[in-house]
Amino acid sequence: MKKFVAAGVVAALMAGVAPATAATQIDFWHAFTGRLGELLDEQVSKFNESQDEYTVVATNKGNYSETLNAGIAAFRAGEQPDILQVFEVGTATMMGAKGAIKPVYEVMAESGLPFDQSAYLAAVAGYYTTTDGQMLSLPYNSSTPVLYVNRDALEAAGLDPDMDLSTWDKVGTALDALKESGHKCPLTTAWQSWVHLENLSAYHNVPFATKENGFAGVDTELSLNGDVQVKHIDTLGQWAKDGKFIYSGRRNEGGAPFRAGECALFTESSAGYAGVKNEATFDFDIRPLPYWSGVEGAPQNTIIGGASLWVMQGQTEEEYKGVAAFFNFLSSSEIQAKWHQDTGYLPITMAAYEETKASGYYDENPGTDIAIIQMTGKAPTANSKGLRLGSFDQIRGIIDEELEGVWNGSKSAQEALDSAAERGNELLRRFEQANR
Repeated sequence: MKKFVAAGVVAALMAGVAPATAATQIDFWHAFTGRLGELLDEQVSKFNESQDEYTVVATNKGNYSETLNAGIAAFRAGEQPDILQVFEVGTATMMGAKGAIKPVYEVMAESGLPFDQSAYLAAVAGYYTTTDGQMLSLPYNSSTPVLYVNRDALEAAGLDPDMDLSTWDKVGTALDALKESGHKCPLTTAWQSWVHLENLSAYHNVPFATKENGFAGVDTELSLNGDVQVKHIDTLGQWAKDGKFIYSGRRNEGGAPFRAGECALFTESSAGYAGVKNEATFDFDIRPLPYWSGVEGAPQNTIIGGASLWVMQGQTEEEYKGVAAFFNFLSSSEIQAKWHQDTGYLPITMAAYEETKASGYYDENPGTDIAIIQMTGKAPTANSKGLRLGSFDQIRGIIDEELEGVWNGSKSAQEALDSAAERGNELLRRFEQANR
């Protein structure tokens, strides 16, 4: 396998000079483009410049789904990278890929480099650890959904831009006024399943699936068609019919019209902050994700999205040492604090959070600490510590399809969610059979 950066070696030999030892190449496949891709490249360059033993080569492999599929195909062909960025819904799939991954705790232990798992935010790291707390993959870009507010749009509709939008009832009042004033896009969203079903369930402390959302076993079944979920999707469906909720697409297609000032309210990842900050020419706010006030215990806590870094099997000892060095670099408080402030992703360590807080960043950029407060304000419950479901990328596709039926008026919320549960459970049973 090619693993050495050896430019200049031949020339050095011809000149009679002993060449310097070539740096070990570490291949890192990821899903970032745009501003996030630029910031990732900055991190890689900084690491490469900080030492001369290893060279990390970062390569974009498409969106999250495409990057996961590329990694699986490469492993089967014996051409896997050292590091693969996998979105959170691929966690159970990677855990079930026996022989394909090398757990991070093993990589770090074998490297001899310092590694304190307790330094990482429990709400983040817990998603990627075994039941006994051993880290399987490194949390890298972890986010949670928040509400972005175009303050100028609220003001133009005769609303107080500081109005309370903490509950969905209050959001409904704002949407009424926005629609009445002639606004074409009162509300849009990114990642509809993640925000409006997965996080909705956790935030209201109701199960998305049985067996602690899959954490307690692969014999889990979807519970996404309960009363809270049906009420919420039914409300959004009515808003869609009334022109108050504009569906933009399954991923983050809603970001472009919001950043362009066309939409007033936008539910999206906290990591959408990088793009909004970079492009918006209007005054905006970040607010907590709204909740339904009549649900006991709400708001609980939201759950993470984003991705983690998995180490692939079949590499050399030197490569694993390089991976460990790179992971230590990424986890340092200086790098994490900058990443958090530049992107809106959560800091993965308490040290990075405290460093950001001490710098006055949150005071200067109101709302940028909402994601971490929303995630860590309450101890997670069995319903709110996250999801670990097999074939979940495909299940999300089913959910997206069913939700689109609600938005276009062809299905009721109950019909769509019942169908999503039934179809999704078929995939869960296949995954269970393959991973007994």
